[in-house]
Amino acid sequence: MLDDTDSRLLAALQKNAHLTAQELGELLNLSPSQAGRRRQRLEASGLIRGTTVRLDPLQLGLSVQAFVQVQLSTHDPEQAKSFFRLIELRPEITSAWTLTGDADLLLRIYSEDLAALNRLIHEVLLPHEAVARVHSQIVMDQLKADAPLPV
Repeated sequence: MLDDTDSRLLAALQKNAHLTAQELGELLNLSPSQAGRRRQRLEASGLIRGTTVRLDPLQLGLSVQAFVQVQLSTHDPEQAKSFFRLIELRPEITSAWTLTGDADLLLRIYSEDLAALNRLIHEVLLPHEAVARVHSQIVMDQLKADAPLPV
């Protein structure tokens, strides 16, 4: 169970995961050691799964972001596992979700241009034996950045 201090600590860390125990203590009105122990407890519990660095895709030359819905032709466990391994191995597929509804999966893809996205779809995804069809949507603009979770 999270108390108000834990929630404030998590909100602060989602904004800046590099806060020191001293800085957390100042934000939470705790001593640095108390803030550090709370953080360690939340890490040990698995609630904090790690810290990441968010990069600017445009500065990396990744000018196209797309969401690709995949409908599987079969739900055979071996073919599905094979497709899931493919997803894991492709660095341009940055996120994947299973869904209810018409599509079985939703993939978030970053590529350098439309030609690279087209190659991924037509030379990698569609030829896979587990894939029946794909439906892609190109992101025109991101109105809200990936936000912290509400705590």
